[in-house]
Amino acid sequence: MKELLFSAGLFLGLFYLGLILVYIIGVWKVYEKANQPGWACLIPIYNIWVLLKIVGKPGWWILLLLIPLVNVVIGIIITHNLSKSFGKDVAYTIGLILLPVVFYPLLGLGDATYRESEL
Repeated sequence: MKELLFSAGLFLGLFYLGLILVYIIGVWKVYEKANQPGWACLIPIYNIWVLLKIVGKPGWWILLLLIPLVNVVIGIIITHNLSKSFGKDVAYTIGLILLPVVFYPLLGLGDATYRESEL
């Protein structure tokens, strides 16, 4: 029984690490498509600064992300602006919010192109 639990735990742990890796690769590619350094997605706080730059919002919006409940609204706005900057619609924004591990790799590795002028 212990071996079975260990095997199941090992499998789930490796599966989870795989999902994290797929997500990181997707976000990395999104940053690179937006002409930003891909490694920036790995650095806490700086990744938000760069994301705000990608979506055309001022850096002081980081402060809005520190306010409870306001941060949820601002996060949705940022995510929607990210979708729009790659030519996607509201449905894609919902996908980025609810299934980021699927939609960020699709955005980063797919054929979507960054359109800075649409912001």
